[in-house]
Amino acid sequence: MDIQSASSVVLQALTQATSQDTAVLKPAEEQLRQWETQPGFYSVLLSIFNNHLLDVNVRWLAVLYFKNGIDRYWRRVAPHALSEEEKSSLRAGLITNFNEPVNQIATQIAVLIAKVARLDCPRQWPELIPILLESVKVQDSLQQHRALLTFYHVTKTLASKRLATDRRLFQDLASSIYSFACSLWNHHTDTFLQQIYTGDQQASLSSLERTLLSLKVLRKLTVHGFVELQNNMEVMPFHLLFAGRQFGPGSLCREKLEKTIILFTKVLLDFLEYHPCPFIPLIQCSLEFAVSYVFTEAGEGVVFERFIVQCMNLIKMIVKNDAYKPAKNIEDSKPESLEAHKIKTAFFTHQTLTEIGRRLTLIYPNIDKYFLLTEEELTMWEEDPESFGKLLFLDIFHNYSQTLTPVLLEMVQNLQGPSNVEDPVQMLMKDAVYNAVGLAAYELFDNVDFDQWFKNQLLGELQVSHNRYKLIRRRVIWLIGQWISVKFKPELRPLLYEVILSLMQDPDLVVTLPVDDFEFRTEQFLPYLESIFGLLFQLLQQVNECDTKMQVLHVISCVIERVSIQIRPYVGCLVQYLPVLWKQSEEHNMLRCAILTTLIHLVQGLGAESKNLYPFLLPVIQLSTDVSQPPHVYLLEDGLELWLVTLENSPAITPELLRIFQNMSALLEMINYAEALCRSFYELLRDITTEVSPVLGSHMFQPLLPAVLRGIVEGERYPVVMSTYLGVTGRILLQNSGFFTSLLTQMAVEYNQEADQLLGSMIEMWVDRMDNITQPERRKLSALALTSLLPSDNSVIQDKFCGIINICVEALHDVMTEDPETATFKDCMLMSHFEEPKLTDDEEPPTEQDKRRKLVSVLPRLKGHRCYTIFQDII
Repeated sequence: MDIQSASSVVLQALTQATSQDTAVLKPAEEQLRQWETQPGFYSVLLSIFNNHLLDVNVRWLAVLYFKNGIDRYWRRVAPHALSEEEKSSLRAGLITNFNEPVNQIATQIAVLIAKVARLDCPRQWPELIPILLESVKVQDSLQQHRALLTFYHVTKTLASKRLATDRRLFQDLASSIYSFACSLWNHHTDTFLQQIYTGDQQASLSSLERTLLSLKVLRKLTVHGFVELQNNMEVMPFHLLFAGRQFGPGSLCREKLEKTIILFTKVLLDFLEYHPCPFIPLIQCSLEFAVSYVFTEAGEGVVFERFIVQCMNLIKMIVKNDAYKPAKNIEDSKPESLEAHKIKTAFFTHQTLTEIGRRLTLIYPNIDKYFLLTEEELTMWEEDPESFGKLLFLDIFHNYSQTLTPVLLEMVQNLQGPSNVEDPVQMLMKDAVYNAVGLAAYELFDNVDFDQWFKNQLLGELQVSHNRYKLIRRRVIWLIGQWISVKFKPELRPLLYEVILSLMQDPDLVVTLPVDDFEFRTEQFLPYLESIFGLLFQLLQQVNECDTKMQVLHVISCVIERVSIQIRPYVGCLVQYLPVLWKQSEEHNMLRCAILTTLIHLVQGLGAESKNLYPFLLPVIQLSTDVSQPPHVYLLEDGLELWLVTLENSPAITPELLRIFQNMSALLEMINYAEALCRSFYELLRDITTEVSPVLGSHMFQPLLPAVLRGIVEGERYPVVMSTYLGVTGRILLQNSGFFTSLLTQMAVEYNQEADQLLGSMIEMWVDRMDNITQPERRKLSALALTSLLPSDNSVIQDKFCGIINICVEALHDVMTEDPETATFKDCMLMSHFEEPKLTDDEEPPTEQDKRRKLVSVLPRLKGHRCYTIFQDII
């Protein structure tokens, strides 16, 4: 493509491609697409976007086409790749002038140059970095800024390369230009600091932009190309923080200045993360800097929200860093770790820790001091504790609990009794202290008598009905939720449930109902179940916010999961309401996910009675597992689980249930190796008779079984593994004794022994390691398996008779229970086909799936087996 003759044609096509008229736009785009592979096209684009007299939109489009062409055609091996001659010409043209007047186009050109640099620098483009270094020194402010912008994007791109050779090249580059980058940053920083006091805000802003770009370059060089921070980086934020006083809120200079300060803290955080040992000399000054500005009066009037967050993260990372902790055995510690630990210990004195602990605990009442938070930011405070100091509090408290525990307990003691609702500061202070006690529950386990505190203080807090006390009531409920699985007597739960019943009108309190913990006892909750569940259902109907409905549904799901079948008398209204809520939530997929979770627990609670839900339940499963429906992206996982529990609790298959299976083909296609998996299933299906064949089962796993027998004979040292080996062998011996004999013969050849000799060794080890088997059903299996050998006249087996009988008797002791009705002993694992198991109060009834499994169970078929008769005779 001849540049002179083609330039006007390409320019016309680009102009048409910026049109709003699709009749003009589409043909132009098609023409440009055809020219992408023509030699000389990108040279024409370069000449167009370098011509500042042309329309900005046309030049912008030319840059974009050029940038996209790099991805497609710049590599040598790419189809229709650009020639080396044209690429060389383009590289030279890209760095001729750094004088682009339009910021957006200048940024795109910088990114474009960086893309070429990623592929060609330094080998094919060795002059790029030297030209950039010279260009950032020029006096013209526009050229200097554009060159610095390009320098940053090139550095950023080269730093992102991860191959070992590329990383070495970048490290070589960093070591050669690092000093220059530091001096460049210092120069622009000093210029900015001088200009702000002259009152020339435009000049100050220009210098500050250069300072920011210089620091961005320095960040990439420091973290990815260099391992030693220079000392002059330590003091920069001090000057810039105080410089912020010169600009009012909302000014461009202040906004840019805050970005620069935050970027500096990111340099420190990144360097600490990637190079903790070289960072050790900076631990002291970093801690002094962060703590003084966040936790003393030094920061008043100069700090801002994001800066505080970054400082907190810096302190947290230093406190938690494993490289700064000595080994349990001090003599095994690295010298660097000891040095870092020494610095931290010297810094975190009792006085410093006490001040930090108090201020972190009371960060809520100091909201007006630290942040001017909007409602949205207050919500973010709750949802993102790491950004607002909670995790810093936990890390500090965990590492220095001996010092901070008395401080926190003193604050608790000073807040006894109800707070004055007219004093918001006192209310916020109590909220903050309770928050701290909840966060540190595990650390305070030995120092707080929570049961007494609950009865003497917290219970009274929950009974204060004033509307302004809602903050404290909510915090107390949350606090109890934190402690309930740590240290809370079960006997106190009924008292807690009674108080909660009186608070159930408030959705903020309901969503923290403490039912989802390890020590929950169903029998204690049952007297309150009907009332609480009824109030939960009323609340679910009353609230309008989608998030609140989801939270209430979560609590309802937890309640149903905990009480299981006991929920059946109370779910009628919920069953009628869920179809209505499902329809209303058509545009809210996350709410539908919550409904699916509730249905999962509801089906499990209802058991076979869940068939009454099918008119609503099955269409929900159908939609949720249909990958052709857009909502499946959100609903599929929960929908599959609901499908599974529905099948498990279905008393019988129905045409409607079978119809959902039409979704399975598309679902399997989403799985890796789906075709091979289906083929394997098909091959297995052809060989399976109406009953599962024990012979087939043994032969299927034949390649794995020698290792199992070998483990028994050689005395596998891990008890759990040995138990598994004995279980597998026992099952084979019972179900396919012929296969067991052939397998034993095979192993005898391997051990160069007689089969009987190997059998004797195996029985001896089996008897000796019987105690490795802890499950009664597996102990009975082993006893049955060894008993099946006794009818043999094999002398080896007869020699082991006493050992075999001994483990049979031990197994009997494990499985025999007294029948209170007949005063006789009975094998608790012996069950006829028609006998329903008797359940204790804390046992769940069998699901329909359990009943089906029982029908195909192997043990009932053993009844006619000779070994079973022998076992019965022993009984």
